Amino acid sequence: MDFMKSHRCYDAIPTSCKLVIFDTKLQVKKAFFALVANGLRAAPLWDHKLQRFVGMLTITDFINILHRYYRSPLVQIYELECHKIETWRDVYLKYSNPFLISISPDASLFEAVYSLLRYRIHRLPIIDPESGNVLHILTHKRILKFLHIFGAKLPKPRFLQKQIQELRIGTFQNIATVLQTATVYDALTIFVERRVSALPVVDEHGQVVALYSRFDVINLAAQKSYNNLNITMLEAVRRRSCFVEGVLKCYPDETLETIIDRLVNAEVHRLVLVDRAMVVRGIVSLSDLLQALVLTPAGIGSTLDKDP
Repeated sequence: MDFMKSHRCYDAIPTSCKLVIFDTKLQVKKAFFALVANGLRAAPLWDHKLQRFVGMLTITDFINILHRYYRSPLVQIYELECHKIETWRDVYLKYSNPFLISISPDASLFEAVYSLLRYRIHRLPIIDPESGNVLHILTHKRILKFLHIFGAKLPKPRFLQKQIQELRIGTFQNIATVLQTATVYDALTIFVERRVSALPVVDEHGQVVALYSRFDVINLAAQKSYNNLNITMLEAVRRRSCFVEGVLKCYPDETLETIIDRLVNAEVHRLVLVDRAMVVRGIVSLSDLLQALVLTPAGIGSTLDKDP
């Protein structure tokens, strides 16, 4: 906790990184293709009229649009992508808050973790207060990696050697999963209603066979296959353009330190907690770990169940 309070957001900015910014006048189709081409999940939005950043374009936006209008008799999905970003935001997504949640480079990493979890966001732009420029997009993954690398010199807390089932870090009840025989539209419904970032795909016995994340959904745009959301999850997983090596898992009797190492080394956002029969028993995410490592020791309870 002291480590996070004594280090600034600026300290976590890598020496070299990719940053893409979209003007709100840009066509939606071009924006999502740019995200796919650059392997990005979100980009800050610049409003030329207001001369400031007004938000982020994210994969969640794409999912919300697909889910809301896929079965609409009044709106054709292929027409939506021809609109400008500002039209999507004003007409279709109806954003009520035109302001971007951001943080100063001089703010502490503790403040950054609090903002990410409090507002239930996955990306926090670091904006220079003098120039107004976006310096970096801070993520859970980047913060945990920074803590993992530089915090290694500090004495290790004893609870790192405790088993994850004892610490109860993660989600163990009412876990969001999707059957392999369900449709992609069913998965979108769960993404929207449960506000989760990934779904374990399970068979009829509850055994995990794949993991389908929100990032996978954007491939529907790249492959022009978003007009057929009735394909099964099994087929959707097979059609993924990028190779995904199985499902990264963890077990209830593994230590917290082991799980942190696995997440950081694999550079993933979550692990599927399974028993020895490969049945899904929980999800351990980066948010869960940052809550346990940073906020809980400071006496701040879980903010994940609160609306932003």
